[in-house]
Amino acid sequence: MNWTLALPEIVLACIGMATLIFGVLRKQDSTLLCTMFTIGGFVIAGFLVYTGNYGFGFHGQFVADPFSAFNQVLILSGAALSTILALDWNRTQGIARFEFPVLMLFSTVGMMIMASASNLMTLYLGLELQSLALYVLASFARDDLRSSEAGLKYFVLSGLASGLLLYGMSLVYGFSGTMDLASLHELLVQPTSASPGLVVGIVFVLVGLAFKVSAVPFHMWTPDVYEGAPTPVTVFFATAPKVAAMALLLRVMGTSFASLVGAWQLLVIIVSICSMLLGAVAAIGQTNIKRLMAYSSIGHMGYALIGLAVGTSSGVRGVLIYMVIYVFMTAGTFGCILAMQRKGKAVEKISDLAGLASNDPMLAMVLTVFMFSLAGIPPMSGFFAKLYIFLAAVQGGLWTLAVVGVLTSVIGAFYYIRIIKVMYFDAPAERFDARPASLSFVVAATGLFTGFFFLFPAPFVSAAQAAAAVLFR
Repeated sequence: MNWTLALPEIVLACIGMATLIFGVLRKQDSTLLCTMFTIGGFVIAGFLVYTGNYGFGFHGQFVADPFSAFNQVLILSGAALSTILALDWNRTQGIARFEFPVLMLFSTVGMMIMASASNLMTLYLGLELQSLALYVLASFARDDLRSSEAGLKYFVLSGLASGLLLYGMSLVYGFSGTMDLASLHELLVQPTSASPGLVVGIVFVLVGLAFKVSAVPFHMWTPDVYEGAPTPVTVFFATAPKVAAMALLLRVMGTSFASLVGAWQLLVIIVSICSMLLGAVAAIGQTNIKRLMAYSSIGHMGYALIGLAVGTSSGVRGVLIYMVIYVFMTAGTFGCILAMQRKGKAVEKISDLAGLASNDPMLAMVLTVFMFSLAGIPPMSGFFAKLYIFLAAVQGGLWTLAVVGVLTSVIGAFYYIRIIKVMYFDAPAERFDARPASLSFVVAATGLFTGFFFLFPAPFVSAAQAAAAVLFR
């Protein structure tokens, strides 16, 4: 049992428990220190992932490979950015408590386990550890009715998705006799060896995981949770858990059921097309920028699923590159949304951005970069994200997905460019409050990455290539 392969997760869990004890003993004045410990934990875990060895541990239930390492570093990046953005916002909104960073940390441990799961039971343990912390985080602003509603909705619907996932796992186990992903792959090398019951189980597993990435028609929780949860929690929801769930989806379908592409490919294609269409159309009428970003994320998950539908390692490479770019441009966009405060009160209407170019030209310029990137306009990073995905679809012969993707990108560009129009051409509204240094740092860093990705894509593409080679072999 090679437990050292799980050293990043073990160290992060120990830091989480130590931080929790420290916070309990120090009470309310420990929030800043607990946040610092948590961010430090993310950095240490990232270093351990980067320098760690590859192999199977815990009797084959846990795997460390280039795919898990790639996704874990990305999960830790998303979690760290969300935690930094929460620093000042929680304080101004009166919800600065030491439990917040601790919950972020434990949720991240669950996500890292999800990325390294090589057994259906490990998969479920990681998923539930992530979800339990997210239920509390969504309703963290206890005095806000919308936050309580967001937590309850996520809890109920996530519980339903977990039930479907468990049912699918029980069917897979019942008809195959194993929960090990590698053993399932060997068992199903011949597609004819898959019984109808096993295929039904695969569909239920796919449905349970599709809920976690908020793909249509399992997206119903996303707009309400994004709008109601405290904004730093929304940043977290929109970044790290999406990466973890997508990694899990790729691992399960690309390892165990890779030889059964014909059985599940059509389902993924339908989910992808529906997600892209809904994300493009439903966001047009939104007036709340957090709800708009919720529908935007549904659309972006639809684009990412194109790579899975292709069912090749080049498709997986496209998904991984897409997720890297998506995490940074989404975190940056929400950083700009967090800057929307007047007299210490958060404002969320798109109309509140009116005339921002006159009041705060730097913020308007960075938000413009993010909007162009989300729309997929060159030379922003979002263009390259879609380029790799559409390229994989064309190479895989899935022309319909590529055409729908391009058309929905054109439709989606309308509501992104509308925000730019409001900032630059509408009569100026009241100025926003001064931004804290932590928020400015995240917005600047993610803005530089998004704007100048085209200068240094090679390291990310080669890392994604190495990670993707593990699947669909």
